[in-house]
Amino acid sequence: MDKAVATLDKGTTSSSWNYCGQRLATGSTDGTLSIFDSPDPSSSSFTCNLKTKVHAGAILKVVWVPPEFGDAVACICSDGSLLLWEEIVEDAQPLQWKLCKSFESTSTQVLDVQFGVSSTSLKLVAAYSDGHVKVYELLDPLILKNWQLQAEFQNAIDSVTMFRKASCISASISWNPQKGENQGSSFVLGFNSDTPQLNSSKVWEFDEAHNRWLPVAELALPEDRSDEVYAVAWALNIGRPYEVIAVATQKGIAIWHVGANPELDGRLSVEKVALLSGHGGEVWQMEWDMSGTTLATTGSDGMVRLWQSNLNGVWDEQAAFQPTA
Repeated sequence: MDKAVATLDKGTTSSSWNYCGQRLATGSTDGTLSIFDSPDPSSSSFTCNLKTKVHAGAILKVVWVPPEFGDAVACICSDGSLLLWEEIVEDAQPLQWKLCKSFESTSTQVLDVQFGVSSTSLKLVAAYSDGHVKVYELLDPLILKNWQLQAEFQNAIDSVTMFRKASCISASISWNPQKGENQGSSFVLGFNSDTPQLNSSKVWEFDEAHNRWLPVAELALPEDRSDEVYAVAWALNIGRPYEVIAVATQKGIAIWHVGANPELDGRLSVEKVALLSGHGGEVWQMEWDMSGTTLATTGSDGMVRLWQSNLNGVWDEQAAFQPTA
């Protein structure tokens, strides 16, 4: 029998799990940030231990900071701002949540934000409604308010060319989840915009030698490069000689294999191995399981679908769930 693990308030717009601490953060239309905790580590039920007003408008998305850098949540707000809230202890007082950083934007909206951990630092990448991407680096791992802008660019293979100001409806970012000692920083990003060159999902990798971000792969066939991207998800790699990345467009959910070693031109080889259909509309979110073999997706049809490949590499839908009221 299915059992609800938490009851969310009406007006909840987004949620984010902290798997390390078994915590749930949610944002709502009235600007309230809520934190749910499990009173018993072995329990599957969660109760709301905090509700705090963090913004006058709506919170559009919440994302946990990687747990090794503390208990903190990034909130994308309806006015285009990006706020970083941190749980702290002051003068033996009870735990409190306080604003530790505000990434202000005067004319553009933050569409998506994700954190990436490398062997040397914590990075934050944000995609904006004008088609720009900004990468910030944390200067001190113990002080979450000290961020430095590391790079700003557009999501184009020809990164030297600057396209006209784009109008973007949404964006999706997914970091390479690997955290090996020799693992560099990389992420995949796609836009839903009016500028075709920015839409297709590109894999960006940080070139330590020249201190710059380079596009090393494009996850789209030539005839699909202008397709708007709804969501991307990079799978954890446990022993595969290639990476697996899912990309959702109006044509379905494409599963891509990306080579681990660059070719002579510096690019990574790519192969589209499957195109999954089932939602019949826009895909809103995709998440891989901890083994990187099962993909969970949800979309405008109101269903949650689970996908897996068999030993022959054939992908099929394994289960579909419809949330109940």
